[in-house]
Amino acid sequence: MLIHDGARCLATPELFERCAIALQHTSGLIAAIPVKDTIKQVGANGLITATPDRSQLWAAQTPQGFDVALLKDCHSQGQAQGWQVTDDAALFEKCGLPVKVVEGEETNLKITTPADLAIASLILAQRTTLA
Repeated sequence: MLIHDGARCLATPELFERCAIALQHTSGLIAAIPVKDTIKQVGANGLITATPDRSQLWAAQTPQGFDVALLKDCHSQGQAQGWQVTDDAALFEKCGLPVKVVEGEETNLKITTPADLAIASLILAQRTTLA
């Protein structure tokens, strides 16, 4: 089963196809893109505490895909334990299950701010021109 966030409305059919094919060979996956920026961990005092190696960092996207029975089990376990997670992939990880990364798309941005909406409009205009 693939799960998708409606705020990522620019995902292409090709991305869904890649994820659907990959899900045939794994029980859990996410679309993601490699991080390009240097990431800083910052403490409560506003001081940098660490700079993780970005070669191992990926920005999670949707769609995410999971074996339905395993996902239901993970949700039951998470609810019983009172776990707080930000997505189903984190829940799978917390249950000790592997989650594979499928190459996402730079244009699969999450639209949450007016600036995101402006960027999305430009991407759609470009797609329309190229079609």
